Amino acid sequence: MLQDIRDNSQGVIAKVIIGLIVAVFALFGVESIIGGFVTAPPVAEVNGEEITDIELQQSSQNLLTSFGGNIDGIDQGLVEQLALNQLIEELVLRQAANRANLGVSSDTIDRAIVNTPQFQINGRFDPDLTRRTLAAQGFTVAAYRADLYQRMVIGQMANAFSGSNFVTDAELEQLARLTRQSRDFRYVSVPMGTRTLDRAITDAEIQEYYEANQEQFREDESVVVRYVVLDQANIAEEITVPESELLALYEEERASFEGASEKRAAHILFEVGPSMSEAEALEAASSAYERVQAGEDFAALAAELSSDTGSAQQGGDIGYTDGSAFPDAIEEALEVLTLNEVSEPVVSEFGVHLVKLTEDAQNVFPSFEESRARLEREAKAAEVGLAYSERLETLSNLAFETGDLTTISEQLGLAVVTSDALTRAGSIGIFANPAVINAAFSDSVLLDGNNSDVIEISDTTAVVLRVEQFNESTILPLEEVEPEIAVILRRQYEREAVQEIGEQLLAAATSGEGLDELLAANSLSWIEQTGVERNSAAANREIIQEVFSLPEPAPGASELSGVTLANGTFVLLELNAVTQGSLASLSEEERENMRASMADDFGRNDFNAYLGTLRANADIQTNLVSADGF
Repeated sequence: MLQDIRDNSQGVIAKVIIGLIVAVFALFGVESIIGGFVTAPPVAEVNGEEITDIELQQSSQNLLTSFGGNIDGIDQGLVEQLALNQLIEELVLRQAANRANLGVSSDTIDRAIVNTPQFQINGRFDPDLTRRTLAAQGFTVAAYRADLYQRMVIGQMANAFSGSNFVTDAELEQLARLTRQSRDFRYVSVPMGTRTLDRAITDAEIQEYYEANQEQFREDESVVVRYVVLDQANIAEEITVPESELLALYEEERASFEGASEKRAAHILFEVGPSMSEAEALEAASSAYERVQAGEDFAALAAELSSDTGSAQQGGDIGYTDGSAFPDAIEEALEVLTLNEVSEPVVSEFGVHLVKLTEDAQNVFPSFEESRARLEREAKAAEVGLAYSERLETLSNLAFETGDLTTISEQLGLAVVTSDALTRAGSIGIFANPAVINAAFSDSVLLDGNNSDVIEISDTTAVVLRVEQFNESTILPLEEVEPEIAVILRRQYEREAVQEIGEQLLAAATSGEGLDELLAANSLSWIEQTGVERNSAAANREIIQEVFSLPEPAPGASELSGVTLANGTFVLLELNAVTQGSLASLSEEERENMRASMADDFGRNDFNAYLGTLRANADIQTNLVSADGF
């Protein structure tokens, strides 16, 4: 096929077209060809400053990337509206910052770049890595500096609002009264169980339900695919490193080992940013710490979880430190760790870390046997990466050129695997990846019978697949779903029975007659709760939410309510007393945290109001058809 393309490019028609292009270039210049692409009208103007379509598309792509997961169902028009809204807000803020003569020094920008983890290797800034990373994101160094400057200036404005707010004692007292309020109540739970077992479910009832709800038993369309997987791990198994080479590497490391002055560390980083708050990072790190304590391998967890992808491929290794190479929080953790011990979550300016001490100044350099696996992994890394890249290119070419997987299997030595039936919802393993499922159901693969393009499901794994069998969506026959329907009907009857008993209890409690008899007849009793706060785990969250939605009862009286929980349980509630919270009941630390949280909320509200004023007073013209809301 590729040879046909090359042959056709030598034809008379192709030569004529090329000749015409050359003539146009010669007579009118390059602008005659590309001028139409660089003079597209702006999508918006803010106080006379343009927002281009290129900026909008880049912003839209960044927004889609931030969503993650399967984005096929997202309305592109809505995404463009959101992206344009962001661009307009950034522009009015930038213009306001310029009017206020706000600025950031070059030294501050340099420090921010040098301290960016994505631009570091083993905790040290690497210029080459920086340029490659920026190029991959479509930035030159100058463009990135300009973008960072604007973002830092806007950040100054936001910080000015959050840093200048204050909270009065009266406001703090009011918040404490509300948030630390407690309530005394009691409740009766009527759970679903075995109340209707004496009621038989007839064939007629099952038949009636099946006929009325057939769509509920529709089996989605599915495909069976055949596929091959290119995996760096398998390539690594093919490569052998001579023992002599490993010994030479070991001796070289030992010779340079500064055991008297340095420690070596590994970490798992949970980066704090737009997609993860510090609280979420701490929770994720705590979960990972528990897995380490349960015996899971630290290096494997680093590869699975760490935001620092560079060190993650090396078991989390971040190199040596003399006590000053790493952030202070990590250095402090290393000081108290014993060899091969893992710290609890540590917070630094880069996020939340689990830190492992892998070599210690007070310990002898590890033996060759202890280092062998790591040395072999490192020695193979470059060769494996090169082989993977070469095979990935071959896989891509063969997937396009061949009409089956047999040739791919023979040339690359990859096993052809047949999947189970897969629906659009996906499955497990590689079929949990939306890109794989999307490829399987794409027109090119499903309708035209082609191989898929190469699907890179990670930095080290790629897949090519083709559809072996397509199964239409069908309604499952009654005999297959009869047991399921019986369970549905039984649950429905139980829910109805529980609801009936619950309504009787509520009516009796409201009237004040017959409640005790009903409780005894149904083997139910009150559960007492005192001093329960809003965030308490003393009872079901739905119960607590209902309790705190009730008005405060008059002295000597109570408030009644009945609520059906999501699991079908009916709960009769009786609220007896409300105790207001007070600032005096809080510790000094709790008061300061509450004060800081309120000040932050006030600052955010003030900043949003300021932004709204800027937008209201700006001359904003939009040419995006779907952006009428702006």
